Amino acid sequence: MAYKRILLKLSGEALMGDRQYGIDPARLAEYAQEIKKIVDKGIEVAIVIGGGNIFRGVAGASNGIDRVQADYMGMLATVINGLALQSALEDEAIKTRLLTAIKMEQVAEPFIKRRAVRHLEKGRVVIFGGGTGNPYFTTDTAAVLRAIEIDADVILKGTRVDGIYTSDPEKFKDAIKFDSITYKDVMSKGLKVMDMTAFALSQENNLPMVVFDMNIKGNLEKVISGENIGTKVDK
Repeated sequence: MAYKRILLKLSGEALMGDRQYGIDPARLAEYAQEIKKIVDKGIEVAIVIGGGNIFRGVAGASNGIDRVQADYMGMLATVINGLALQSALEDEAIKTRLLTAIKMEQVAEPFIKRRAVRHLEKGRVVIFGGGTGNPYFTTDTAAVLRAIEIDADVILKGTRVDGIYTSDPEKFKDAIKFDSITYKDVMSKGLKVMDMTAFALSQENNLPMVVFDMNIKGNLEKVISGENIGTKVDK
């Protein structure tokens, strides 16, 4: 295996499947089955999910909601997604723990670094909810922050696109895919991989990242095995 401990970043929109909003149980089950394949291989898995399928802070702020309030609403949306994924994983007989940046003891444990690492060492999948716990930071930033804190080998960003392109491949048919690219080139070319705060944090801490299509069965397992799937970002 190319990696021992990973942080998987999933967007909230990915959980919608073909729906316009909310959570698609079929898509959730597919993700749980894909994650089970790598857990069964002994990979330590942590997950951060966005909340855009339920509520997006920036969009809420643009509609007149106070930005701080809107961001907290978005954080709560990530906890809802975390609970849904936890349930789907447990349906696959995977032991899980949901840790949140905002205390809500009835549904999740508070985030404590040593506790999170201990859960991973015991083979439990750890889901991080509530973003960073602070407004003005995205779940991309939360993913990088948690990956650094738990000393993950890599961030795997599961998207609906099979890597990083010169332009949006869904809009431009002549877009060219990168098999690998450096942090420096991503910055100089202005490619949108993550928001700039998250990307800068990843670069500063030499944390490699792989962007791949999570919706193709077997892709997650292939990335873990070191196959050339998606686009790798490194120093």
